[in-house]
Amino acid sequence: MIAPNPKTFLITGVSSGLGRAFAAEALEAGHQVVGTVRHDDDAANFAALAPGRAHPLLLDITDYDAIPAAVVDTEREAGPIDVLVNNAGYGHEGVLEESSIEDLRRQFAANVFGPVAMIKAVLPGMRGRRHGHIINVTSMGGFITMPGISFYCGSKFALEGISEALGKEVAGFGIKVTTLAPGQFRTDWAGRSMDRTPRSIADYDAVMDPIRSARQAKSGKQPGDPARAARALLTIVEAPNPPVRLFLGEDALALVEQKLDAMRAELADWDALSRSTGFPL
Repeated sequence: MIAPNPKTFLITGVSSGLGRAFAAEALEAGHQVVGTVRHDDDAANFAALAPGRAHPLLLDITDYDAIPAAVVDTEREAGPIDVLVNNAGYGHEGVLEESSIEDLRRQFAANVFGPVAMIKAVLPGMRGRRHGHIINVTSMGGFITMPGISFYCGSKFALEGISEALGKEVAGFGIKVTTLAPGQFRTDWAGRSMDRTPRSIADYDAVMDPIRSARQAKSGKQPGDPARAARALLTIVEAPNPPVRLFLGEDALALVEQKLDAMRAELADWDALSRSTGFPL
């Protein structure tokens, strides 16, 4: 298939999950995709998806020093990057008190610092061409929270805030920024891809044990279809005015609506105190 307006995508983490679905759908639509992988076997498998249009890039997004040169080499081979999709990352499960600062560093290294390093590498070219679209894959956990994934939610909240502010910085250069916030999708996120801190404090058993058991039981049975998420991504790439934030899945929308209702109620309850902190007129 030849896309009516073929683009060059740079998608991180295309070996599996949503990243693989995003890349496959873009290739099927006739686009060119550079996809980051971390292993030679994954590189060969990705290249075979569409010889000549699927370009594997061996890169660990937490190797920040390697990213600028990798992007330069990529654009020399595949041409200017039209769309960056920051998809690579992972989930950390563990209550905050049981989890280490090193757990937090690793979570932010993959979910925040790596994506920012990728953005910084593509921005000079996009700014010079006055064209580009940056899509950061966050999560419904970047707006709503759940116990037991505080570090993960923190990383996704951070990427949401960075993305929204970035969009205002680069809007005048013709560069669009969107966060894609999935709910539960049928990937390995809650399975082999998740980093789980061992349990150690009995006081958290009542909160954490049912959550961990339910998450593991649901892995592989989530309601979201990665292929449909990929089609949604291509829709916003083609949109003249893409959203600042797009939630994916009925579960995500329901939980977001619940939080918005709770926020509105709490704002009303504490309105007088909020307004009481200014200098007297």
